Amino acid sequence: MEHVSVVVYGADVICASCVNAPTSKDIYDWLQPLLKRKYPNISFKYTYIDITKDNDNLTDHDLQFIERIEQDELFYPLITMNDEYVADGYIQTKQITRFIDQKLVNE
Repeated sequence: MEHVSVVVYGADVICASCVNAPTSKDIYDWLQPLLKRKYPNISFKYTYIDITKDNDNLTDHDLQFIERIEQDELFYPLITMNDEYVADGYIQTKQITRFIDQKLVNE
């Protein structure tokens, strides 16, 4: 069984450009049953990182994504899988499944 690390970077406050979108925490909660149902042969490990909280124990990789969000290069919620960028801002199912189908399932 393949193992995939899923990280959702977000905040309690909704992104200014994502007013009608779900919150970062909602996306985090929504992803788990969705991916388990669609990809039963992949073992997903989920992590939620609040970009506004204490970031002392994060990797340089995580801090780079947070810095890009703070500089408005990327938006939150931001999703990575196995440290690769998947989607940010207004998250849709198709973005997630396309990434998995192209990068993970067909490897």
